[in-house]
Amino acid sequence: MKLLKTLLAATAATAMMASFTQAEQGVTDTEVLVGSNNDLSGPFAAFGAPATKAAQLVFDEVNANGGIHGRQIRFVVEDHGYQMPKAIQGMNKLINGDKVFAMLLSLGTPMNIAAFKLQDAKKIPNVSPLSAARQMVEPFSPLHYGGTASYYSQIKAGVNYLAAEKGVSQVCAMYLPTDFGKEIQQGAVDAAAENDGINFVTETTHKPDDADFVGSLQKLKAEGCQIVTMALGVRQAITVSATAKKLGIADMVFLNSSAGFHTVMAKVPGGVTEGLYAASGWADLLSRMDKPEVQKFFGTYTAATGEKLPGTGALLGHSAAVTFVKALEAAGADLNASSFQTGMESLDYEDVVSGNHVDYSATDHQGVDEIIISVIKDGNWQEIARQ
Repeated sequence: MKLLKTLLAATAATAMMASFTQAEQGVTDTEVLVGSNNDLSGPFAAFGAPATKAAQLVFDEVNANGGIHGRQIRFVVEDHGYQMPKAIQGMNKLINGDKVFAMLLSLGTPMNIAAFKLQDAKKIPNVSPLSAARQMVEPFSPLHYGGTASYYSQIKAGVNYLAAEKGVSQVCAMYLPTDFGKEIQQGAVDAAAENDGINFVTETTHKPDDADFVGSLQKLKAEGCQIVTMALGVRQAITVSATAKKLGIADMVFLNSSAGFHTVMAKVPGGVTEGLYAASGWADLLSRMDKPEVQKFFGTYTAATGEKLPGTGALLGHSAAVTFVKALEAAGADLNASSFQTGMESLDYEDVVSGNHVDYSATDHQGVDEIIISVIKDGNWQEIARQ
């Protein structure tokens, strides 16, 4: 009898341990916990801060209406200021301390890449990161869900478009020598290698806090650069454009990826950013203010934040949060990494606020495939081509 009781106790303990092991991190009957490791104070804060605000507004509305399958969405954001040591700290807090179910809108190519090993080991989905590097979805992982076409694809498309439209051939690059910057530089190099009419000439590398680009621009001018691809912070890209105009450099066009496609860039006083190009995975908000959905988003965001304009970061935050909510709905009441994957892979809808089509599948975890090329003209981004 004593042996039987011991065996029964052991069996009960094993069953209890199994139930704890199977319990999904960050999910209870009443709540799902979502984390974001973001830049709220560094060179890409113009994306990170409004993105997280806009996402929270989506979650607030959902929660006010009862949540998803009875669960409230709690959103926890850490600020890494685009510094790797702080990013590692924030990642560990969110995953091991807060124990989030999923990561959403985490900013930075190197930061996301560094987080994948820990996130994947704990089966934590990484959704719509604020990075369009190929590594966000390559190699394929059931846990990784990218938002748009990669920086690499964007730059290749933009270089080919500008070379054909302007009849120029000499391509150069200005970039931060990080995973993010190298992705964009490689896109420029490969666009030249794959096109007999384009040559990659030279490049300059920069630090995230660089603010003087006179010497770099003089070098690029001397080397005969006609198209300059950029992988810099938002303020840096503005400074480059302003400096080029001060130096009288008029025969050089500057091409940003989605990392430099921000509404605020078009609104800099004095027209210093006029003529800047960008290849991105979405369309600028102000060009589509005739859409009721865009008007609603604009009004909700400005009323809640007191900001005059919901820029590109806010647009991305809103769209990512909508995607996440749709996936939770599709996943059903039994929420775990597997059911969430099924939910994500079922999504297929028009995102009117971002001006693109979102479509995931079991073999494609990149939500948006098209590339939209725009230019700043008369103080606004104007769409000029889609590929």
